[in-house]
Amino acid sequence: MVKVLLDLRMVRGPLHGIARYALELARRLPALEPGWQFEGLVGPGFEANELGDLAPRVPLVRTETDFLSALEQPTLAAVLLRARPDLFHATSFSVPALWPGRLVATIHDANHLALPESVSLTHTAYYRLVVAPRAQRARALITVSEFSRREVSQHLGLAPERLQVIFNGVDESFRPTPPSELDDFRARRGLPQKYFAAIGSVKPHKNLAVLKTLVEGAPAPVVLLAGRGARRALDFPEQTLELSALPDDDLVRFYAGAIAVLVPSRYEGFGLPALEAMACGAAVIASASGAHPEVVGQGGLLISAEDPRAWREAMARVFNDEALRRRLGEAGRERALRTSWDDCAKQTLEVYRRALR
Repeated sequence: MVKVLLDLRMVRGPLHGIARYALELARRLPALEPGWQFEGLVGPGFEANELGDLAPRVPLVRTETDFLSALEQPTLAAVLLRARPDLFHATSFSVPALWPGRLVATIHDANHLALPESVSLTHTAYYRLVVAPRAQRARALITVSEFSRREVSQHLGLAPERLQVIFNGVDESFRPTPPSELDDFRARRGLPQKYFAAIGSVKPHKNLAVLKTLVEGAPAPVVLLAGRGARRALDFPEQTLELSALPDDDLVRFYAGAIAVLVPSRYEGFGLPALEAMACGAAVIASASGAHPEVVGQGGLLISAEDPRAWREAMARVFNDEALRRRLGEAGRERALRTSWDDCAKQTLEVYRRALR
């Protein structure tokens, strides 16, 4: 029996895009190939009971060291030697440098090298000294957009054809929400009837700071979903509303209830929040940077990441033009429905089959 070990070590705390990617594969792959054994490698901070429907239903292998710790690589090699997988899928940027077995690696972007001013020297060195040489020897490499294929190829010195593009998906739970549920959600979360949803984090490349001068004078309040304390960390005005991490059912309502969802990142390997918001029927205003042109396309408004005036004008247009909001919502949802985690898992399984030959 073929044994595949999926890396789930990045799953800890509030879910980010890469963690969701790994979890979605873990819950779909076993049903696609019931003749194989799938297991998940988890780290010291893993808590399955916080994940709801995304909790992996595969046997778990635990390691007590985390990303970039001093003992990460020898510990990872020892765990893999004990687990004896026929194939290990490194689903994040951490790859096993000391284990010689069959490796499939998903490299979501190259921001650690493309944006050295935004990341630590440790992360940059890790990409150059660990990720780049191990990627050269991997059985197969996956990335998530044509933009990322170009970036990863350039910064890691890989031939573009070595990287297969497999789009992320969007779960069926991300869908338009009945007005009664939206009213209940706004009441529970203390949100106004009309608001703009600003999505990202305090990381510089997420570029939320481009919006802070627009809060005063915006046609509706701006609500940050960017991690606890983001408003203060990014120096947004006091009247900016802020939410902590939301469970998926409320995240769907947050997107669906917004006048528009704002995603101003300077650099995105994929841009899953924009896709999920589109699936909810929300009007999306996103930066024309990174993979957003591929993901959002004609399903939203694409704006220069560095032009606050353009963001102000786009927000006013969407707020004042109900027909435009409706068109964007319909076009975005139609575009989002072209992708699914099932398709992502099926294509990934085919990569495994080739890597095992």
